[in-house]
Amino acid sequence: MSLAQAAPTLLIRPAHGSDIAALQRLAELDSAHVPGGDLLVAETDGALVAAHAPASGATIADPFRHTAGVVELLELRGALLRTS
Repeated sequence: MSLAQAAPTLLIRPAHGSDIAALQRLAELDSAHVPGGDLLVAETDGALVAAHAPASGATIADPFRHTAGVVELLELRGALLRTS
């Protein structure tokens, strides 16, 4: 019998003021600063794993997780927001 592991849930949404502590922690993990301006964040199973500023293109991500695909999705969503 094999045990199936559920895929993590991914939510992309605008950042809220209540995200500041999680964004600062994420920036520290990435040895960066929280980007300025409006941010999109990616949340996996309730934890922020990446953030993207569509206006500047700046991105921060958790270097201890596989976030390359998540960052691509954030950048794509940011590009769509800039063109609409």
